[in-house]
Amino acid sequence: MPNVFRIVYYLAGALRRARWKPERLRLYQEKRLRAVVRYAFDNVPFYHRKFREAGVHPDDVKCLEDLKKLPVVKSEEFRRVPPNERVSVECDVKKLRVVKTSGSSGMPLKIFLNRAEDDWRKAIYMRANILCGQKPRDRWVAITAPHHFGDVTGLQRRLGVFAQVCLSVFDDVDEHIDFLCKFKPDILDGYSSALLLLAREVDRRGLDVLKPKVVFGNADLVGLAERKYLEDVFEAPYCDQYGCAEFNRTAWNCLEREGYHMDVDSVITEFVDEDGNAVSPGECGEIVYTSLFNFAMPFIRYSIRDVGKPSNDECSCGVAMPLMEVIEGRKDSFIVLPNGKVVSPRTFTVAMGMFEHYEDIEQFRIIQKSFDYFDVLLKMKKVDLDEGDIAERLRLHFQKVLGVSAEDVTFNVSFVKKIPPSKGGKLSAVISEVARTV
Repeated sequence: MPNVFRIVYYLAGALRRARWKPERLRLYQEKRLRAVVRYAFDNVPFYHRKFREAGVHPDDVKCLEDLKKLPVVKSEEFRRVPPNERVSVECDVKKLRVVKTSGSSGMPLKIFLNRAEDDWRKAIYMRANILCGQKPRDRWVAITAPHHFGDVTGLQRRLGVFAQVCLSVFDDVDEHIDFLCKFKPDILDGYSSALLLLAREVDRRGLDVLKPKVVFGNADLVGLAERKYLEDVFEAPYCDQYGCAEFNRTAWNCLEREGYHMDVDSVITEFVDEDGNAVSPGECGEIVYTSLFNFAMPFIRYSIRDVGKPSNDECSCGVAMPLMEVIEGRKDSFIVLPNGKVVSPRTFTVAMGMFEHYEDIEQFRIIQKSFDYFDVLLKMKKVDLDEGDIAERLRLHFQKVLGVSAEDVTFNVSFVKKIPPSKGGKLSAVISEVARTV
């Protein structure tokens, strides 16, 4: 259960830090960095081993530049580490909150958080919304995954303060429109792909009752043309928010949209080349994160396989958080089903996360071969499972959450020993050979 009072305390500090000068912000980062590195070395077997193999002691890490002494940890390597080796020995795993990655790479991961860390994530997330003009009592609707429905506390709902109303990304867009036309949200939030589908239908119908003051998009990366389309349809600024399940939101557009402000007081963001060295501003580099708040399960120089560009520019909005110029990677195309329903690949990864045997899957890939035929490849963690039963349960699960029948769509489930990178070299979880961009 979130602690509202602790979230408010963390949020007040986060809002103050957004206006700090770079020198003060750097001192704050380095103090927390030293604490995280020391704690991980002393209490987390995986990092103790990694640091010793690299010949690095916590005393060697005093400033941001010393991060390069530490090895970059690829997400796929981290996934292979048993939970008891990547979680602090001071923590009881059974008492920690579990957050699952979406599986956009096809390789799901469990993230373990203590209650304070979970509250910190919520506070950092809300900071961006507030700095973009959201007020405590604004009517706020998000089109998102069902597991987010419990993020708002009962106290928030009773007081009507930042009381987000969630609509399922699996629901039909007609249902979304019916609700939104009655509710008339001040803040429209959600998966960018779901918002784009909503905008297309609103535009087709010629509706003019949805007039939010700002639109927040996340989870899927959409292009400049799609962002302008969203702004034209809703007559409101579109502010993209970027992140991943491991750290929650890590960068965001303000109303000026001159780049992405990075939440560097929460997560140190590096942009590195193939050798792990920092790239220059304006150059593309692999994004590597170091969390400054995760102690139960630290993330130190953790690569998420995305690519971005650092920037030395200062935003005219007055927020001191440094900027990323662009974000590249994870750009999705839409998938069209035989009944005409258009869904994002994100919908499939969320559906996989809801599957009862999700914990037994090491990696998966879903390939749309035609409008009515999908290959589903599963690499399992165990070999003593009833593959026939799992395949049938997964087919029924997809039919239920996607609202299709066995006659409409075929899901051919196969069990494999290895799932190689896609033709582009990425660990894409969902690939459509007939996809069209909306």
